Amino acid sequence: MTDFSQQLGFGPAGAGPDSPGGNLPVFSVGEISQAVKRSLESQFDHVRVRGEISGFKRAASGHLYMSLKDENAVLDAVCWRGTAGRLGLAPEDGMEVIATGRITSYPGRSKYQIVVEALELAGEGALLKLLEDRKRKLAAEGLFEEARKRPLPYLPEVVGVVTSPTGAVIRDILHRLADRFPRRVLVWPVLVQGEGAARQVAAAIEGFNALEAGGAVPRPDLLVVARGGGSLEDLWAFNEEVVVRAAAASQIPLISAVGHETDTTLIDFAADRRAPTPTAAAEMAVPVKAEILAQVLDHERRLVAAAGRTLEARRLQVEGLGRGLPDPRRILEEMTQRLDERGERLGLALAAFLRERRGDVTELAARLPHPRQQLRLAAAGYAPLAERCARLGPRLTEAAEKELAALSRILESTSYHKVLRRGFAVVRGPEGVITRAAQVSPASSLEIEFADAKVAARAQDGPAPAGGTPKAKSPAKSQAKPPPKSQAAGPAKARKEDDKQGKLL
Repeated sequence: MTDFSQQLGFGPAGAGPDSPGGNLPVFSVGEISQAVKRSLESQFDHVRVRGEISGFKRAASGHLYMSLKDENAVLDAVCWRGTAGRLGLAPEDGMEVIATGRITSYPGRSKYQIVVEALELAGEGALLKLLEDRKRKLAAEGLFEEARKRPLPYLPEVVGVVTSPTGAVIRDILHRLADRFPRRVLVWPVLVQGEGAARQVAAAIEGFNALEAGGAVPRPDLLVVARGGGSLEDLWAFNEEVVVRAAAASQIPLISAVGHETDTTLIDFAADRRAPTPTAAAEMAVPVKAEILAQVLDHERRLVAAAGRTLEARRLQVEGLGRGLPDPRRILEEMTQRLDERGERLGLALAAFLRERRGDVTELAARLPHPRQQLRLAAAGYAPLAERCARLGPRLTEAAEKELAALSRILESTSYHKVLRRGFAVVRGPEGVITRAAQVSPASSLEIEFADAKVAARAQDGPAPAGGTPKAKSPAKSQAKPPPKSQAAGPAKARKEDDKQGKLL
C-alpha cells in the first residue's frame, strides 16, 4: 500500500505539475474521501477527547448527535443507538465530558467526527455542577420533602439490605445487628459502582417493595441501602435519578448509608433516614436488646412501687372515711327508740282522732230533725209518693218471685242430686269427697250420701284387690248392718264380705 501523500501525488522534492516530465495521478472525490477516512481511522482508532457538549439532540432512530468544543475548535460526535443505552450518564448541553471512541470521517459532508463508545464527566467540578442541577430538579418535584418521610419501625422483624455481597459493608451490618438485637436479614446483591449499578440498586428497592406480606419470601419491615466510602465518581450511581426516584417511591421505610459521614449523595435526601456509615445504619435499624431488658425491668420496678403506693393511699383514705362514719349499732338503737316513740304517738293519735270524729257525729246528729217530725212531714207533703209505692210493691214482688223461680230451675238442673236419683252415691272421707279406692285408708270413717239420705260407714281392714277396683254391687243386693236396738230402723241387707276388700259397717 502506498503512502497517503503518494496517493495524493506528492512526489520527491522538486517534482510538480509544471516540472518537466511530471506525472500526477487524478483522483475522484470519493477516492480522496475514502483515503482520508482510512487515514483517520488508522491513526485515531481509539482516543479520549475532552470538551463541552453543544447542540445535543436525540434522533428518532435513537442515535445521539452532538458537538464537542473548547475555546479553539469544534468536533462533531455521534453515538449509535446500541451504545447510547449503555452510557453512564444522560448528555446535556453545557456538560463537560470525556468522550472515548474513534475518529472517522463522514464523506457526505466532508466532516470528520468521533464515534462515541463511552462518555464520562470531565473533572469533579462538572460532576458537582451536574449534581447540583439534578438536586434542584428533583427537589422541585417534591421528592425531598420532610412530610413524605416515614418513621422507622421500632423493632423490625426482617431487615432488607441492598449492597454488594462481597464487600466489608454487609459483614459490618450483620455483625452490628447481631451485637444489638439479632434480626432476620435479606440481602439483595447489587453492583455499587460502575456501569449498570444504578439500575440494579433501583431494581432491588422496587423488588423488595413488590414482595407480598406472608409470602414465601418475607417482606422486609425496613430497607438499608449501603455502600462504603469512595470518590464522587465512585458514588455517582447513588446520584442517578432512577435510584433517587425508587427510594422516594419505596413503601417500606428506607435508610441511606452510602459512603462516609462527609459523603453526600442524592439518595440521602430521598431516603426516610440518612446514616453517616453502614454501621450507624445498623444501629438505627434495631435497638440494643440489653437496654430494652433493663428498661423493662425498671418499668416493672416502678410499676410495683406505684401499685404499692396506690394501695397504701387507698387504705388510708378508707380508714379516714371510716372514722368519719357513725357507729351502726348506735344508729340502730336510735332508730329503735324513735320507732317506739312513733308507735306510742300513733296509738294516742288514733284515740284522739276517734274522739274528734265522735264529736263531729254528735254535732251533726243534733242538727238533724226527729224521725216523728220526718214522718209528719212525709204524711203531710208526700202522700202521693206513698200511694205510688203501694201500687208498685206487688208488681215488684211478683217479678222478683218469677226471677227466683227461674234461677231455682237452673240450679236444680245443674245439681248433682239428680245424678244420685239414678243410683249413684257420693262417698266422703275426713279430707272431703273420695273418688278413688286408693284414697280410703283402713278403719277410716266414711259418709255415703244417697238420693234420700246420708249414711255413716267405716272402712274395714284389708289389702286392696290386686285386680283393680271391684265392681260396685247393685243397691238392691247390698245389705246394711242392722242398727242398734236403741234405734228404730228397718232391716237392711248386708253387703257380702270380701276378703280382699274392707267392708263398710
